[in-house]
Amino acid sequence: MTAISGIEIPDSLLCRDITAFIRDTETPLLFHHSSRVFYFGALAGRRRGLNFDPELLYAGAMFHDVGLMPAHSSATERFEVDGANAARDFLASRGIAPADIDLVWAAIALHTTPGIPEHMHPVVALVTAGVEMDVLGLTYHRYGDAEREAVVGAHPRTPHFKEDIIQAFYEGIRHKPQTTFGNVKADVIADKEPHFERGNFCSVIRCSHWHG
Repeated sequence: MTAISGIEIPDSLLCRDITAFIRDTETPLLFHHSSRVFYFGALAGRRRGLNFDPELLYAGAMFHDVGLMPAHSSATERFEVDGANAARDFLASRGIAPADIDLVWAAIALHTTPGIPEHMHPVVALVTAGVEMDVLGLTYHRYGDAEREAVVGAHPRTPHFKEDIIQAFYEGIRHKPQTTFGNVKADVIADKEPHFERGNFCSVIRCSHWHG
């Protein structure tokens, strides 16, 4: 396993199984992205002095985008929920405790919901922290040059990662745009489909069957 600033993927049967499953299930783009999410999340956790189970963080990081894959994409659920459900089934099949499965489920389901995960259990908070670093670069300058270079050296970004990841999001959710109502993935559909009409929260209220 690659150690980066003292952070490494736990050398356990569970983590080896997760690595094999995700490598076989996801595209290389998403596999390496998810691996970087683990490292950036774990580095953030250490910097913040948080106590977390690295196996559970690894599970959350590696499964967080599985819902974008056709084999794990439902017709009606948000892709985050699809990924959380896939992780739940995988972990349950390996005898992981229900409480730990619930943590991983929440970490995946909430990773695109800004402002909430950071106040939750460290596993939940750190999956989002890793995503926000690798995709959005929100905390880019909180990591040293050597840390960033080591993570990307172990799990490279594609030359045009920014556009590649947006395209991957689009391909994973384009068949169910209704699931983007009220969340950040509506921006992806709107970017790729200029005539896309977003759901509107105020319109839902005004068009309900209630009087008044």
